[in-house]
Amino acid sequence: MRTKMRLLLITVGVAALAGCSAETNNFRAFYSEAGSDVDMGDFGNSTMQNTMLMSNPESYAIDLTRKFAADVPNTVNFEFNKATLDAEAQAVLRRQADWIKQFPEIRFRVYGHTDLVGSDAYNKRLGLRRAQAVVSFLVGQGISRSRLEAVASFGETQPLVFTQAPERQNRRTVTEVSGFVEKNPALLNGKYAHVIFREYVAGATFPHPSIELLAIGASQ
Repeated sequence: MRTKMRLLLITVGVAALAGCSAETNNFRAFYSEAGSDVDMGDFGNSTMQNTMLMSNPESYAIDLTRKFAADVPNTVNFEFNKATLDAEAQAVLRRQADWIKQFPEIRFRVYGHTDLVGSDAYNKRLGLRRAQAVVSFLVGQGISRSRLEAVASFGETQPLVFTQAPERQNRRTVTEVSGFVEKNPALLNGKYAHVIFREYVAGATFPHPSIELLAIGASQ
């Protein structure tokens, strides 16, 4: 008898706790953020990411530098002891300019490099001339000079291929994101989605290859 009574009390207690738990869960679901009752551990990550971007513009500049290098070639190469842009370099810089125009909020810096032939002082000047040639070309493509924040030369101090012989890969300039046009990082506050949307719209203006093929077939 006592055993049955004990089991009955336990059953009643469990049922009461279950009822309280259900009532508590309903209360929490009503007064908490939508979707928080099905949180799998990543609820709020989007807000956290946006907050981090707004409070740490240097990190965002690094991300944009990576995106720039992934979308277009960030490097052009030069002939030995020259700072003139050949046809291949100009084609690359036109692609850079098209990308830069999509992000008027961003500033860029061009770094000049040389191979290991010649003196340090001479190569420092040569690297600077190469960077200046790139900046002049980008300005000619419609990029504001004020957005090309600075021109720098590493000379021969950062070779890609360590050799004392002439090496084309080392004779280069590299274009990178350096920061934002305005010093206040709040420039992107509330505008990041607009910037990305603008990029998507601009990217959609180019004809799709399948459309071009259909047009060619229709003309034949």
